[in-house]
Amino acid sequence: MNFSLRTLAGVVTAAPIALAASLMIATPVAAQDDALAETSAVEEAPVEAAPVPIDPKTYWTVDTSLDHDPENILFLDLSNGGRVAIRLKPEWAPQHVDRIKTLTQQGFYNGVIFHRVIEGFMAQTGDPTGTGMGGSELPDLKAEFNKVPHLRGTVAAARAQEEDSANSQFFIVFYPTMQIDRKYTNFGRVIAGMNYVDSISRGSPPPSPTKILQASLGSQHLAPPATTPMTGEITSDMLSAPIGVGQDLPAAGDAVEEAVD
Repeated sequence: MNFSLRTLAGVVTAAPIALAASLMIATPVAAQDDALAETSAVEEAPVEAAPVPIDPKTYWTVDTSLDHDPENILFLDLSNGGRVAIRLKPEWAPQHVDRIKTLTQQGFYNGVIFHRVIEGFMAQTGDPTGTGMGGSELPDLKAEFNKVPHLRGTVAAARAQEEDSANSQFFIVFYPTMQIDRKYTNFGRVIAGMNYVDSISRGSPPPSPTKILQASLGSQHLAPPATTPMTGEITSDMLSAPIGVGQDLPAAGDAVEEAVD
């Protein structure tokens, strides 16, 4: 399963189907039978739940406080030395938020790399195989596309071409990308540490990928993983090691073209 981001160009429209009804004259008994049949049909018809109304006070507001509602704060401790805080929004996508929480509490994301990182677009992670083809053992999720735009810091579910194929992978947006609005499920927003997201190694996959050392919920109260200091003497030779043969640095201004699947 390839969890690449795609901009879907087709627009599907559905035309209403008109049902023609014939008029007939009925005797009083027949008319009563018809009325009872119609009543039974109404009673047996499934009742669809009314959509939950949007409360603008909560729906469009992203709480940036790290002290409020820690159950809906996702911390990502990255191998580049930073901690990223993400506000999860159940109002936007309750099933996706629940999936992220479940996998985080299982330790699923610990050690997972950012396997697809495109400059000016997004950083994608959540695949334990590091290939973009994997996911969790849990079933895929039904899409929860919403009205929230994909802005800088948006966190959304990655998926395959099928709309209902999101599972464990997600991406963080570097730059506003309105072309994918309502095509991917937006479920959160970075509220702290976006500078560390900007520092995630680029590439598909990157030569030296950035890794999630630890993912946790604010309610778990986990400290960032401790780094082990180097032991022994640090010499000047360690700080000025020569570039190996065939490892010339790219010239300034060189552009790297990324193919977007």
